[in-house]
Amino acid sequence: MKGRSLKWAEEGQQWVQQVSSAPCTRTDVVQLQGQLDGLLQQRQARETGICPVRRELYSQFFDELIRQVTINCAERGVLLMRVRDEIRMTLAADQTLYESSTAFGVRKALQAAQGKADMETREKRDLQQQLNEQKAKCEAVEKRALERRQTEEQKHSEEIQFLKRTNQQLKAQLEVTITPKK
Repeated sequence: MKGRSLKWAEEGQQWVQQVSSAPCTRTDVVQLQGQLDGLLQQRQARETGICPVRRELYSQFFDELIRQVTINCAERGVLLMRVRDEIRMTLAADQTLYESSTAFGVRKALQAAQGKADMETREKRDLQQQLNEQKAKCEAVEKRALERRQTEEQKHSEEIQFLKRTNQQLKAQLEVTITPKK
């Protein structure tokens, strides 16, 4: 069985990696686990939550495990590839659902903010209308008070004029009465 090779260039050097067709040993698996732990720590993958770095590393190491199992038993390897592909499809669907629900949440938050702004505008308009009504009532009360004061001042003025005339007439009568007749 001829293995596939992976070629790449790094720091000006050409590298070729050959896929081994030799069955893996317990030591290989322990070594693989050590490499995974080291890379997780080196690339600072988060231990919990959604972490793309952790997901990528586990995916690569799962592919390596599938390769190692396939060497020993092709049927198990094929079954593991089916499981891997199903998991990837499920994760992709979950990612789509997450993005969709996030977008929905943002839309709802924006709608709520817009609704709040509309409600504040209506409240402001209603309060302005109430203020205008109260100002109109106040002006009407002031106008009635002014008219009442003017009416009372006019009555008072007329009463004073009446009393002055009466006083003048009484003075005139008194002078006529007091003044001796010649």
